[in-house]
Amino acid sequence: MAAYDPHEGFVAPARPASALIQTAAGFLAIEFLFGLGRSGLVWIAAGISPGFAQVLVARATGAAILIDLFSFALLAALVIWVARRNHDRGARSLIGPSALARQDFPRALGGALLILLAIELVLFAPAESGADMQSLPGWLLLLPVSAAALLVQTGAEELFYRGYLQQQLAARFSQRWIWLVVPNLIFASVHWYADQGHAASVRYVVWAFFFGLAASDLVARSGSLGAAVGFHMANNIFAFLVVGEAGAPDSGLALFLLPPRVVPGEGAAAPAEPILGLAIGVDLFLVLLLWLAVRVAIRR
Repeated sequence: MAAYDPHEGFVAPARPASALIQTAAGFLAIEFLFGLGRSGLVWIAAGISPGFAQVLVARATGAAILIDLFSFALLAALVIWVARRNHDRGARSLIGPSALARQDFPRALGGALLILLAIELVLFAPAESGADMQSLPGWLLLLPVSAAALLVQTGAEELFYRGYLQQQLAARFSQRWIWLVVPNLIFASVHWYADQGHAASVRYVVWAFFFGLAASDLVARSGSLGAAVGFHMANNIFAFLVVGEAGAPDSGLALFLLPPRVVPGEGAAAPAEPILGLAIGVDLFLVLLLWLAVRVAIRR
């Protein structure tokens, strides 16, 4: 069996309504309505309190992060709605065989978490790094809610990028590179954060593209979204819940907080920060390790 044979079954439900104009209209509707919904959430928050709206936009507290993550339920609902109205197919067709997805999700999640845990144990020593540990009982008490919020966020993104977009493009185009590259260029583009600085944003976008490419490959090899959601969620568990940077966005749920990074020579005379270097190489190597770990875990 060829590596991507399971992808044919995954894509099959999208073939009857795979006209490019249908997919483009569906994509634009999802993007527009999700953006409108997120803006509406900020507008409601501003009506409650301008300060609360600022905290929500900055994702500066644990509560703000949870609200932001749970808001991705709207994205999932919109994808399902567009698939039904625009392509006459239901949510299950976006996920793949439910038994397979249920089997691959915990395997992928566990395999990726084991690799991340091993790396953290080897490279990260809280005392030596100067990290502050948050209240462990409080962190554990909130953990089920935090994990549920991450499942909503990662599941919604996989449903949209590797479910809807990947399926629709694969149903329309026989060229493999189109359904591997195009959804992940879009996925990468939403990871541009101008307030992080140009170099940091470029590195984040490059990382997101290759991360998405790995997720697309896992979907194609397995025939469902289960492995990709587990892969994505494991990464986000460590990014949101384990180690963060004090005062940085998305760090409010982390168990360990590192001291804020100091950029040397800030100002007009500051040296240019390299866009591509050792840091992005290490990040991409980690993506490779996680991808390999998930493949072993799901035996594909």
